[in-house]
Amino acid sequence: MLLREVIGTAYLLLPLLGGAVLHGLCLRYGWLGFLARPIDAGRTLGGKPLFGHSKTLRGPLAVAAGSATVWAVQRTLLHRFGAFAEIELVDLASLPGWLGALAGGVAELTELPNSFVKRRLGIAAGATARGPLSVLFYLWDQLDVLLGFWLVVAWFVPATPLRIALSIVIVGGIHPLLTVAGYLLGMRPTPR
Repeated sequence: MLLREVIGTAYLLLPLLGGAVLHGLCLRYGWLGFLARPIDAGRTLGGKPLFGHSKTLRGPLAVAAGSATVWAVQRTLLHRFGAFAEIELVDLASLPGWLGALAGGVAELTELPNSFVKRRLGIAAGATARGPLSVLFYLWDQLDVLLGFWLVVAWFVPATPLRIALSIVIVGGIHPLLTVAGYLLGMRPTPR
C-alpha cells in the first residue's frame, strides 16, 4: 500500500519534471526568447522590482507546455500499458487533457509570492537569504511549485495527507539535484 502510494505520487508529479526540462532547454538555447520578458514588466514597489527580471512570461508557458507534453504521454500512451495504468492513483485517461498544462503553469506561477517577498527583503534573483531566513526561503524555494500543482490536481485526484507528505519528500529531495544539474548543463544561471 505505501509503496504503491509512493510510486503513484511520483508518477503523478512527473509532468512537473517535463515542465522543468522544457523550461531549462528554453533558457539554455534561447527558445521562445520573445517571451523572456519580466512578468512584472519592470514595475516596482517602493523602488524594488515586484518579482524581478528572472520571472518571465516564458517560465509559466514553457512549464505548462512541458507538463502538458508529459501529461499527454501518460494519459494517452503509457496508460495503455498495464504496468503504467496500475501505478496511476486515478484513471489518468479519464481526466481532462488540459490538466497537465494548467497544473504546470499554475505550479510555476506559485513561485511569484516567494519572489515578491524576496525582492521586498532586498534578496536578489538567484541569491540566497542570510541568517535565520535562509532555511525558510530554502524550503519555500524547493516546495512552492507543489502548492500550485496540488491546487489544480486536487480537483481530480484526492490530495490525501500521505500524498502531500510524499510530494514534499519527493520534490524536496529531487528539486535541489535538478537545480544543480540544470546549472551544470547551462540551463540555469545559478546552482541554487
